[in-house]
Order: sequence, then structure tokens, then C-alpha cells
Amino acid sequence: MAIAAVVIAILILVVLITGLKLNPFLAFLVSAISAAIMLGIPLDKIPATIEAGIGAMLGSLAIILCLGAMFGKLVAESGAAQQISRSLMNWCGPKYITWALMLTGFIVGIPLFYNVGFVLLVPLVFSVMYQTKLPAVYLGIPLLAALSVTHGFLPPHPSPVALIPQFGASMGTTLFYGIMVAIPTMIVAGPLFSSRLKSIQSTPLATFKPTDLPEGELPGVANSFITALLPVLLIALSSIAVYTLPTALAETPLIKLLSNSMIVLMIALAIATVTLGLKRGMSIGKVMSVYSDAIKDIAVILLIVAGAGALKQVMVVSGVSEQLAHSLENIALNPLVLAWLIATVIRIALGSATVAGLTAAGIVAPIIPLTGADPNLMVLAIGAGSLMCSHVNDSGFWMYKEYFNLSLKDTFKSWSLMETIIGVMGLMGVLVLDVFV
Repeated sequence: MAIAAVVIAILILVVLITGLKLNPFLAFLVSAISAAIMLGIPLDKIPATIEAGIGAMLGSLAIILCLGAMFGKLVAESGAAQQISRSLMNWCGPKYITWALMLTGFIVGIPLFYNVGFVLLVPLVFSVMYQTKLPAVYLGIPLLAALSVTHGFLPPHPSPVALIPQFGASMGTTLFYGIMVAIPTMIVAGPLFSSRLKSIQSTPLATFKPTDLPEGELPGVANSFITALLPVLLIALSSIAVYTLPTALAETPLIKLLSNSMIVLMIALAIATVTLGLKRGMSIGKVMSVYSDAIKDIAVILLIVAGAGALKQVMVVSGVSEQLAHSLENIALNPLVLAWLIATVIRIALGSATVAGLTAAGIVAPIIPLTGADPNLMVLAIGAGSLMCSHVNDSGFWMYKEYFNLSLKDTFKSWSLMETIIGVMGLMGVLVLDVFV
């Protein structure tokens, strides 16, 4: 019954959006309430469950999405994005631009939480699109594939970091194995896959369209790159500090505050306000107008992400994730494949890669000593499964769809298939490593 309820809820969501053309936020609410009723959540508890899901999702994303949108809009309006894209083209040329974007996503993605990396780097993709006239999806998939790979496979991202102590794995070994799996995975899911997506056309959100300024009015190359990458550099430094400073110092309130993504983005935005705005002749009123325009466009995405949070919370509260996992627990499979499969099923049901990884780990952890599976590879297998088959209950699916302004069909053909390729390639890489370690 639980599996049937999940399938019906997702079908309701798809029909409401694609068939009846209902606003996605309203469709999510209807789907979430329907799922709650079918899964047996007490009727008087349903509103609180919906509110908790929306609050939990927006609590972690709203500030980051808004600050990231402001930052991206200023980078675009100031001409910094135009300068960056022009420099990338000069260094790499059109032939290798997708590889350059993939490497950018990989390097930036290691220290950067996925949603932060998304909102900071997608404007760069659009800037390159306007400069080269190449399709946005063709350019964006390599960068987003690299971000997804780092999110699922590599510490210090939430799921791998949480799984390592549960399995008794080594942070350094998992990172080393993860990079070995990540490189071929992002190449296949990135530049190679995106070469087949050139026919998908999209008109991205206008808020991220860079201002086409004369070359003499562009900010300097150093100013453009340093300011645009400042959030990445600050978060990377804060991540390194947490792991390299003495424990007593790393645990101090000041270090914890400065390592928070929200605080880092606020600092970066304040610096960008000066370096790309005030020092280049913009009035404070003009800069604030840029930020207001960014918020107007991001509001729709916030509502859709909130709706996805409501549906996810219903699945979590009902216990359906644990039911699905336990139904697979006794299947006779290689433990790495079993862990991947459990994470995949929970990912399809719930949408959240982090929740899928953590739930699968709780089921699989007790069987590791009995099977002799390598705990470091188990972390990666679950990470690969947690990225599989992203669809309408995943906030990342909707962020991509709305930012790139795509139809549901084209979102499935590009984003969902990319995530599935990452999940399959990740499992293949883990199984190959298992032969040699």
C-alpha cells in the first residue's frame, strides 16, 4: 500500500502540472495532502506536517537562494559575468568550453554545498550562452553534473560526511576513492552526454541575462574572477579551517559562524556591492534595485521548492521510506548493489538525496561486518544511489527547470537522465574499485 500511495501521489502531481496546467506550488500541496491521506497520517496532523515540510525546506534554502540570486544578478548587471565568459572563451575556445565548465563545477563543488553552487554558477552558464550563442542546456549540464557528483560522492558534503562514521570509513580514503569514481562519471554525464542535447532550446530567466557592455566599461579580469569566486574561496577556507585547526579552536562560536554558508554569502555580497557596484559608479539605490529585481524572479522558485518540501515531509512522517527500505533488505545481492538499490528507491520516493543516503545507511550499516564490504565503497555506493532518477519530488529538478525555463519533457530528457547516468556510472565505478581494493 505504501508503494502504491507514493506512485499515485506522484502521478497526481504530474497530471495536475502537465494535464491541468495547475501552478506547481498548488499541485504540490494537493499531491502532499493526497499522499498524507493515503499513507494514514491522522487528518488533524496533515496541516502541521505540510507546514513543517515547507518551513524545513525554506529554512535551509530561502536565504541561500535569495542571497545567491542577488549575487548572481549583480555579477551579471555589472559586466563581470561578461568579462568572465569572454576570458573563458579566450582561454578554452568554443570547442572545449563544456570541459572548462565541468572542471569549474568540480573544483567549486568540492567545498560548496550543492544549492549554493547552483545559484552561484548557473549565471556563469547563461553568460557563456549569450556570448557564444550555444544552447544553455548544452553548456549547463556539464557544470551541474560535476556539482552533483561532488554532492553525492565527496566529503565535506552532508551525506558522505554523515555516512563515514556510521560505516567506520576513512575520510581520506573515501575522498580518494570518490575522486577516482567522480572523474569518469562527470565526464560521461557532463560533456559527453550534453553533446546530445544541443537540440533543446531554452530562454533562461531574464534576471540572469548579463548586461552587454562595451569592452572598455567592463570590470577588470582580476576583479571579475576574484569577486565572482569569492563565496567559493571563503567557503573553501572555512571548510579547510574546520578540519585543520585544533579542535578547541574549530569549535569556537566565531569559527562556526564564519563557516556558515549564509554568513559567507552575506560577506561576499557586501564585498561585491562595493567592488562591482559602488566603486564602479553605481549608486546604492541602483544596487538595491538590482537586488529587488533578483528577488522578484526567485520568488516563484521558492514556492516550488517549498511545495517539494511539503511532499517530502509527508513521506518522512508516514514512515514510507523505512518501509520501502526494509522490503529490499533481504534481497540476495552484492552488498554494494543492495545499498545502491535501497538508496535509489528512497530517492525516487522522497526526492532528497541527503535523506535517501542517510536512510539507506541506517538500514545497511548493520550488515557491513557480516558481508565484509569495504565501508569506504559503501559510502560511495549509497551516494550514487541517492542521485538516481531525480524527478518531480526533488527540489533540484524544479530549480533546474525554472532557472533554465524548460518544459517538463525537456527537464526529464536532460536533468533527470543526467542524474540517472551519474547514479549508474557511480555504481559501475564502485564495483570496478571493489575488484582491486
